[in-house]
Amino acid sequence: MSLRRRGFLSDVLALSPFILGCEQLFLSEQAWAGAQVEEPLVDSVRTALSSAIANHAPPVPEFADTESRLAYLRWLVAMSERLKKKKTDWITRKEFLQTVWYEAKRAGLEVSLVLGLIQVESNFRKYAVSRVGARGYMQVMPFWTRVLGDGDAGKLFHMQTNLRFGCVILRHYLERERGDVFLALGRYNGSRGQPQYPNAVFAAQKKWL
Repeated sequence: MSLRRRGFLSDVLALSPFILGCEQLFLSEQAWAGAQVEEPLVDSVRTALSSAIANHAPPVPEFADTESRLAYLRWLVAMSERLKKKKTDWITRKEFLQTVWYEAKRAGLEVSLVLGLIQVESNFRKYAVSRVGARGYMQVMPFWTRVLGDGDAGKLFHMQTNLRFGCVILRHYLERERGDVFLALGRYNGSRGQPQYPNAVFAAQKKWL
Protein backbone atom coordinates (compact mmCIF):
# COMPACT_ATOMS: atom_id res chain seq x y z
CA MET A 1 0.00 0.00 0.00
CA SER A 2 1.41 3.41 -0.93
CA LEU A 3 2.02 6.12 1.63
CA ARG A 4 -0.53 8.28 -0.20
CA ARG A 5 -3.13 5.51 0.09
CA ARG A 6 -2.35 5.06 3.81
CA GLY A 7 -2.71 8.79 4.34
CA PHE A 8 -6.08 8.78 2.61
CA LEU A 9 -7.36 5.95 4.81
CA SER A 10 -6.05 7.67 7.92
CA ASP A 11 -7.90 10.84 6.95
CA VAL A 12 -11.12 8.88 6.39
CA LEU A 13 -10.78 7.11 9.73
CA ALA A 14 -10.09 10.40 11.46
CA LEU A 15 -13.14 11.99 9.88
CA SER A 16 -15.45 9.01 10.42
CA PRO A 17 -16.80 10.20 13.82
CA PHE A 18 -17.62 13.57 12.24
CA ILE A 19 -19.29 11.91 9.24
CA LEU A 20 -21.28 9.63 11.53
CA GLY A 21 -22.33 12.60 13.65
CA CYS A 22 -23.53 14.48 10.58
CA GLU A 23 -25.44 11.41 9.40
CA GLN A 24 -27.13 11.04 12.78
CA LEU A 25 -28.01 14.74 12.80
CA PHE A 26 -29.52 14.43 9.32
CA LEU A 27 -31.57 11.41 10.32
CA SER A 28 -32.77 13.11 13.50
CA GLU A 29 -34.17 15.95 11.40
CA GLN A 30 -36.15 13.56 9.18
CA ALA A 31 -39.81 13.00 9.87
CA TRP A 32 -41.21 9.52 10.43
CA ALA A 33 -40.62 7.56 7.21
CA GLY A 34 -44.06 5.97 6.90
CA ALA A 35 -46.97 7.39 4.97
CA GLN A 36 -50.67 7.03 4.35
CA VAL A 37 -51.46 4.88 1.35
CA GLU A 38 -53.65 6.28 -1.41
CA GLU A 39 -56.76 4.17 -1.72
CA PRO A 40 -60.12 4.43 -3.48
CA LEU A 41 -62.79 6.37 -1.60
CA VAL A 42 -66.48 5.79 -2.12
CA ASP A 43 -68.42 8.93 -3.04
CA SER A 44 -70.12 9.22 0.37
CA VAL A 45 -66.77 9.14 2.19
CA ARG A 46 -65.19 11.59 -0.26
CA THR A 47 -68.11 13.99 0.20
CA ALA A 48 -67.96 13.78 4.00
CA LEU A 49 -64.21 14.30 4.13
CA SER A 50 -64.31 17.14 1.60
CA SER A 51 -67.02 18.87 3.61
CA ALA A 52 -65.01 18.52 6.81
CA ILE A 53 -61.91 19.97 5.16
CA ALA A 54 -63.78 22.82 3.46
CA ASN A 55 -65.32 24.10 6.70
CA HIS A 56 -62.59 26.53 7.72
CA ALA A 57 -64.12 27.70 10.96
CA PRO A 58 -61.56 29.60 13.05
CA PRO A 59 -60.12 27.55 15.93
CA VAL A 60 -61.84 29.48 18.70
CA PRO A 61 -62.86 27.21 21.60
CA GLU A 62 -66.41 27.60 22.88
CA PHE A 63 -67.57 26.37 26.27
CA ALA A 64 -70.95 25.57 27.73
CA ASP A 65 -69.97 26.67 31.22
CA THR A 66 -67.26 28.34 33.28
CA GLU A 67 -65.84 25.08 34.62
CA SER A 68 -65.25 23.77 31.11
CA ARG A 69 -63.45 26.96 30.18
CA LEU A 70 -61.30 26.81 33.34
CA ALA A 71 -60.44 23.16 32.58
CA TYR A 72 -59.33 24.17 29.09
CA LEU A 73 -57.20 27.03 30.44
CA ARG A 74 -55.54 24.71 32.96
CA TRP A 75 -54.81 22.27 30.12
CA LEU A 76 -53.40 25.09 27.98
CA VAL A 77 -51.02 26.22 30.71
CA ALA A 78 -49.83 22.68 31.45
CA MET A 79 -49.29 21.75 27.80
CA SER A 80 -47.61 25.07 27.07
CA GLU A 81 -45.03 24.38 29.76
CA ARG A 82 -44.32 20.92 28.29
CA LEU A 83 -44.01 22.32 24.77
CA LYS A 84 -41.75 25.22 25.71
CA LYS A 85 -38.52 23.57 24.49
CA LYS A 86 -40.02 22.91 21.07
CA LYS A 87 -41.74 26.27 20.66
CA THR A 88 -40.14 29.00 22.73
CA ASP A 89 -42.54 31.81 21.84
CA TRP A 90 -45.65 31.89 24.02
CA ILE A 91 -48.00 33.24 21.33
CA THR A 92 -46.83 30.58 18.86
CA ARG A 93 -47.36 27.85 21.47
CA LYS A 94 -50.78 29.15 22.38
CA GLU A 95 -51.98 29.34 18.77
CA PHE A 96 -50.63 25.87 18.02
CA LEU A 97 -52.15 24.23 21.10
CA GLN A 98 -55.46 26.02 20.65
CA THR A 99 -55.65 24.79 17.04
CA VAL A 100 -54.69 21.22 17.98
CA TRP A 101 -57.34 21.22 20.71
CA TYR A 102 -59.98 22.63 18.37
CA GLU A 103 -59.29 20.30 15.44
CA ALA A 104 -58.95 17.19 17.62
CA LYS A 105 -62.24 17.91 19.41
CA ARG A 106 -63.90 18.73 16.11
CA ALA A 107 -62.87 15.33 14.72
CA GLY A 108 -63.83 13.48 17.90
CA LEU A 109 -60.24 12.56 18.77
CA GLU A 110 -58.33 12.58 22.04
CA VAL A 111 -56.17 15.70 22.09
CA SER A 112 -53.35 13.78 23.79
CA LEU A 113 -53.40 11.21 20.97
CA VAL A 114 -53.09 13.92 18.33
CA LEU A 115 -50.21 15.55 20.21
CA GLY A 116 -48.48 12.17 20.55
CA LEU A 117 -48.90 11.56 16.84
CA ILE A 118 -47.46 15.00 16.02
CA GLN A 119 -44.48 14.35 18.28
CA VAL A 120 -43.72 11.07 16.50
CA GLU A 121 -44.46 12.32 13.01
CA SER A 122 -42.69 15.69 12.94
CA ASN A 123 -41.40 16.43 16.45
CA PHE A 124 -43.52 19.60 16.27
CA ARG A 125 -41.74 20.96 13.18
CA LYS A 126 -44.10 22.93 10.96
CA TYR A 127 -42.08 22.43 7.78
CA ALA A 128 -41.07 18.78 8.29
CA VAL A 129 -40.93 16.66 5.12
CA SER A 130 -40.50 12.88 5.24
CA ARG A 131 -38.50 10.76 2.82
CA VAL A 132 -41.72 9.88 1.01
CA GLY A 133 -42.98 13.47 0.80
CA ALA A 134 -45.40 13.68 3.74
CA ARG A 135 -45.62 17.26 4.99
CA GLY A 136 -46.09 19.37 8.05
CA TYR A 137 -46.97 18.72 11.67
CA MET A 138 -49.11 15.63 11.00
CA GLN A 139 -47.14 14.46 7.96
CA VAL A 140 -50.01 14.50 5.51
CA MET A 141 -49.30 12.99 2.10
CA PRO A 142 -49.76 15.41 -0.84
CA PHE A 143 -52.24 13.11 -2.61
CA TRP A 144 -54.86 14.05 -0.01
CA THR A 145 -54.93 17.62 -1.35
CA ARG A 146 -55.87 16.20 -4.74
CA VAL A 147 -58.51 13.86 -3.33
CA LEU A 148 -60.08 16.33 -0.89
CA GLY A 149 -58.95 19.78 -1.96
CA ASP A 150 -57.55 21.76 -4.85
CA GLY A 151 -54.31 19.80 -5.21
CA ASP A 152 -52.11 22.54 -3.75
CA ALA A 153 -49.72 20.54 -1.55
CA GLY A 154 -48.03 23.76 -0.40
CA LYS A 155 -51.08 24.45 1.77
CA LEU A 156 -50.11 21.49 3.95
CA PHE A 157 -47.51 23.74 5.59
CA HIS A 158 -50.31 26.03 6.83
CA MET A 159 -50.89 25.14 10.48
CA GLN A 160 -54.67 24.83 10.61
CA THR A 161 -54.90 23.21 7.17
CA ASN A 162 -52.35 20.56 8.14
CA LEU A 163 -53.97 19.84 11.48
CA ARG A 164 -57.43 19.78 9.89
CA PHE A 165 -56.34 17.29 7.21
CA GLY A 166 -54.47 15.12 9.71
CA CYS A 167 -57.33 14.93 12.21
CA VAL A 168 -59.98 14.28 9.56
CA ILE A 169 -57.84 11.55 7.97
CA LEU A 170 -57.21 9.88 11.34
CA ARG A 171 -60.95 10.00 12.13
CA HIS A 172 -61.62 8.41 8.73
CA TYR A 173 -59.18 5.60 9.49
CA LEU A 174 -60.70 5.09 12.95
CA GLU A 175 -64.11 4.66 11.38
CA ARG A 176 -62.71 2.24 8.81
CA GLU A 177 -61.14 0.23 11.62
CA ARG A 178 -64.33 0.36 13.73
CA GLY A 179 -62.71 2.34 16.52
CA ASP A 180 -59.52 0.28 16.78
CA VAL A 181 -56.90 2.96 17.49
CA PHE A 182 -53.98 0.56 17.02
CA LEU A 183 -55.03 -0.38 13.48
CA ALA A 184 -56.08 3.19 12.62
CA LEU A 185 -52.65 4.51 13.59
CA GLY A 186 -50.99 1.80 11.54
CA ARG A 187 -53.11 2.74 8.54
CA TYR A 188 -52.26 6.43 9.09
CA ASN A 189 -48.57 5.55 8.89
CA GLY A 190 -48.92 3.04 6.07
CA SER A 191 -47.85 0.16 8.33
CA ARG A 192 -51.21 -1.39 9.30
CA GLY A 193 -50.85 -4.35 11.64
CA GLN A 194 -47.25 -3.61 12.61
CA PRO A 195 -46.66 -2.50 16.21
CA GLN A 196 -43.73 -0.08 15.94
CA TYR A 197 -45.60 3.05 14.90
CA PRO A 198 -48.74 2.71 17.07
CA ASN A 199 -46.57 1.87 20.07
CA ALA A 200 -44.42 4.93 19.45
CA VAL A 201 -47.51 7.16 19.32
CA PHE A 202 -49.00 5.59 22.46
CA ALA A 203 -45.70 6.15 24.31
CA ALA A 204 -45.55 9.79 23.18
CA GLN A 205 -49.23 10.30 24.09
CA LYS A 206 -48.43 9.72 27.77
CA LYS A 207 -46.50 13.00 27.87
CA TRP A 208 -49.62 14.91 26.83
CA LEU A 209 -52.22 13.39 29.14
